[in-house]
Amino acid sequence: MITLEEAIHIHDALIDKFGGSSGLRDTKLLKSALARPEQTFDGKDLYPTPIEKAAAILESVVVNHPFIDGNKRTGYTLFRLYLRKAGLDIYASQDEKYDLLISIADGSKNIDHIIDWSNEKVKHAT
Repeated sequence: MITLEEAIHIHDALIDKFGGSSGLRDTKLLKSALARPEQTFDGKDLYPTPIEKAAAILESVVVNHPFIDGNKRTGYTLFRLYLRKAGLDIYASQDEKYDLLISIADGSKNIDHIIDWSNEKVKHAT
């Protein structure tokens, strides 16, 4: 699990490197996004695979918009971090990754699409 402090640090580092407005807009929304991959129901993981966990955090950060700026960047970075911790990585073009993030942000794609996309584009890291 990624802690609140780690997520804020990652966000701040991305803002420092790429620009934008720093700051947390809603702590509760960020905590909710960070907790989503670990949710269970009736003793079973709602997101049992690393890809599903990564997809859950990506969708939650991009849609919940917990930061003032940089939500897509931060969501993508947390998504990739979940994958990398599982020995996986994304093998897609910049355009494909950009299109994915925009489609999540505009509401045209949801977690099911993110999981399908990831099952195509995510492989064991080399």
